[in-house]
Amino acid sequence: MKKLIGLSLGFCLSLCNLVVAFAQDASDQVVQPPKVLVIMREFLKPGKAGSVHEKSESAFVKAMTDAKWPTHYFGMDSLSGRSRSLFFVRYDSIADWEKDNQATMRNSTLASALDSASLNDGELLSEYDTTVATYREDLSLRPAVNIAKMRYMEVTRFVVKPGKGDEWDALVKAYRSAFEKAAPDAHWAVFQSMYGTENGGVFLVFTPMKSLAEVDQSIADSKKFGASLGESEMKKLDDMEASCVESRQSNVFAFNPKISYPPDEWVKADPDFWSAK
Repeated sequence: MKKLIGLSLGFCLSLCNLVVAFAQDASDQVVQPPKVLVIMREFLKPGKAGSVHEKSESAFVKAMTDAKWPTHYFGMDSLSGRSRSLFFVRYDSIADWEKDNQATMRNSTLASALDSASLNDGELLSEYDTTVATYREDLSLRPAVNIAKMRYMEVTRFVVKPGKGDEWDALVKAYRSAFEKAAPDAHWAVFQSMYGTENGGVFLVFTPMKSLAEVDQSIADSKKFGASLGESEMKKLDDMEASCVESRQSNVFAFNPKISYPPDEWVKADPDFWSAK
């Protein structure tokens, strides 16, 4: 961990329970999404995943723990697609991200430990990148969740065609309005990529889940949603999708406490999981 990622029925599946909330200080464990999300991806060489990578990542966790660093993160491992791990760090602003980076560099002990861990971890990686994404509240619905209790995450990456941003916004808002009326438990958050190797019309959505059985339920719920909306309305949404969306890709990841540096609140909320070594 050094200093992501389509609509019609597919859109329903992606938005049915989309939500992301990364808590650092939440007494009730249910919080709003961060304004800025830094996402790091580590693509692993064949045979370097699992316990091999967990051992390497433990050096980062130890360095942060020894320094009692106030900025926390959590990691996930891919269950589909290329072998990789994702790491998420929340900030209230871009300025806070800068302050954290500067503070890390000023702490010579921590910086040295992270450099050493990075050198060893780099031997396991085939590729690495960082994305900085900003929260889109206007495209989100009831965006709060007890992330400490989640075990899986579906990550969906939408690429919007150049010049079609307004159409994309209208499409998501149409779904939001329909779900708000038809599904009182539906909730999601949308992030827009601001910096990184993959940005420019890139939107990231996240579906945290306690169990993969929730995927089966979301499929059933989405079919019901399509039926309730009606064929005519669904065709309008299909046409909007075809007009503004260039591509969509979804993958599923498993939370991994062994490569995470979670806040104390998460550990207290579920010590059996987050204290795993």
